[in-house]
Amino acid sequence: MKRVLYFCISLIILLFWSSCRKDFEFSPSTGNLEFQRDTVYLDTVFTNIGSSTYNLKVYNRSDDDIVIPSIRLENGINSFYRLNVDGSTGLEGAQEGKVFENVEVLANDSLFIFIETTIDIESLSNSSNQFLYTDRILFDSGNNEQDVDLVTLVKDAVFIFPSRDDNTGVIETLTFDVDGDGTPDETTLQGRFLENSELTFTNEKPYVIYGYAAIGNGQTLTMEAGTRVHFHANSGILVTEGGSLNIDGALSADPELMENQVILEGDRLEPIFSDVPGQWGTIWLFNGSTNNTINYATIKNATIGILAEGNQEAINNKLTITNSQIYNSSSFGLLGRATSVNAENIVVNNSGQSSVAATFGGRYNFTHCTIANYWNNSFRQFPALLVNDFIVDEDNNVFTNPLEEANFTNCIVFGNDNPEFILDDQGETFNFNFTNCLLRFDNDNIEGTGNYQFNDAQRYQSNIFNQDPDFEDGFENLLRIGSNSAANGSALPLNPAGTDILGLQRDPISPDIGAYESTVFDED
Repeated sequence: MKRVLYFCISLIILLFWSSCRKDFEFSPSTGNLEFQRDTVYLDTVFTNIGSSTYNLKVYNRSDDDIVIPSIRLENGINSFYRLNVDGSTGLEGAQEGKVFENVEVLANDSLFIFIETTIDIESLSNSSNQFLYTDRILFDSGNNEQDVDLVTLVKDAVFIFPSRDDNTGVIETLTFDVDGDGTPDETTLQGRFLENSELTFTNEKPYVIYGYAAIGNGQTLTMEAGTRVHFHANSGILVTEGGSLNIDGALSADPELMENQVILEGDRLEPIFSDVPGQWGTIWLFNGSTNNTINYATIKNATIGILAEGNQEAINNKLTITNSQIYNSSSFGLLGRATSVNAENIVVNNSGQSSVAATFGGRYNFTHCTIANYWNNSFRQFPALLVNDFIVDEDNNVFTNPLEEANFTNCIVFGNDNPEFILDDQGETFNFNFTNCLLRFDNDNIEGTGNYQFNDAQRYQSNIFNQDPDFEDGFENLLRIGSNSAANGSALPLNPAGTDILGLQRDPISPDIGAYESTVFDED
């Protein structure tokens, strides 16, 4: 009896519940859909390189379950866009990702449309290096038709990449003299040597590099003013023995626009990637490369911005870098190993370890540089500036090399940690000097000992410690100094006085410390 009664009650409840619903009876859409936005802007892409996936939310605000007879791209099967509607790729064949039929949306519910594109610019225009490609997503038809615009800027580019074996799929790797014994060594670095016809990069098109673009003996790669270079993951530039790199940017009429600078960064053009560290490898100035010069360049989002190795005794500096910026390096901004670097008017900031590391001895001269580190993505082991004269191998053997000179004149060394410079010596020759610098070092445990005897006039002259540099915003790589900076008027006058990184004339009597002359910031 109880079982019969239980069954009857359950049946009554089920019938009552069913009678209150419409059994998901879907009515045709009446053109009253609402959209998250009326235009979807897919960020700039390179020709034939796929975009990120973007989404559009479509709302049914009515109290009725509806069916949208069709969702389609206006350009149909010829569209360079691809759609996915709530996990469905739509009709099969040529219309897949282009046309969807009878799409259901429950009352007061919504659906997601995911949008991608891969565009061949040659099929759009042969007269321009960039093209604005548009299409529309059409919902329903006739009087009920609604639409959402799709917009993408497509750039043509010069692509440099290693070859791939058609049979094995193995990608070409670089072979060059790694250990200096005169014998070529096969490496695991994917890449290839540039052809002679590829040794001048211009501003006509951006360059997209896969793997390492190598510069061989007797070759010089020149990057002209306004050049844009984009690196894929695990890619970079490698200058081998006898090769040279000449980045020849120029000051722009409006320095903040940087149209004449040479910019080297990753190949993801979406704004969310604009400041993401570690997107590509490094500019590697290998042992034996010579006369490398960089002027008016911005290097950003690498693992190591610049890695310079060897040749500390060469007549000319291994690297001369001026009026340049290095930002968002996941490891080091500028890393030298037993090498020689001359730097003036450079700014290095936001590095996962040190912004500038002068390691394993060598010769270094920095003048009017801003060496900062406001890294906040993770814990960092080293300060903004690291100077040492040794390396430790995998068996914990220590090898030293003379630090012949490490001179810092009119430089700011600062950041969000303390102290922001370390001078670590293990050998007999360790020559360094700080003159008219603004330094962050506030550590009573080691101050006054070893290399940190700040009253030693042979090594420290007219420096300022632990006072506010008044950066515009160190965490956002805005390292101009304001009118309240302790660096104002405190630099050692040089002859000639020269200009700062923005081309502003330095005061010949009381110039400012760092790469920038001070300015009055606009109030919000």
